[in-house]
Amino acid sequence: MIPSIISEKLMLFGQKQKEKKNNKERNTINSSAVHGRRNRFLIIVNVLGGSGPIKFVVKEDDSVAGVIGTALKLYAREERLPVLGYDVNQCLLYPSNGGQEAALGPSEMIAAGGGRNFLLCKKQSHQEMADDAIMRSPKNRCWKTFLIKPLRKIKSFVRTRY
Repeated sequence: MIPSIISEKLMLFGQKQKEKKNNKERNTINSSAVHGRRNRFLIIVNVLGGSGPIKFVVKEDDSVAGVIGTALKLYAREERLPVLGYDVNQCLLYPSNGGQEAALGPSEMIAAGGGRNFLLCKKQSHQEMADDAIMRSPKNRCWKTFLIKPLRKIKSFVRTRY
């Protein structure tokens, strides 16, 4: 008689524990949806020509433009070189996994990149691309070419400053 009462109580106790666990799981799912919690993850952004990666936490539904803006602010706060500025439209974000050659669009979600490692590059102007082409061509490798390129950069810097 006593063993049957104990086994019934153990069965009831086990059922109550299962019900509590199920209720707790339901409550956590509902509370995360109600409170607007979103999944967050750590991303690593390497800047082309930079001294090291920038690591920060983003939400999975953040836009690429927002991530670029955050990376530029952190990069400037740490006073790293080369100076990139604060303009989000002048930078491109590439996934580092190597499977995708195109940059991520500014309106895409960061989770669409497929990874957590990214490469941040500054867009080149047409003048910079032309200067690079001149420097690479074997015919035009002379002392004048090496002087013209830095002078053009100084000239464009003076135009933008004043």
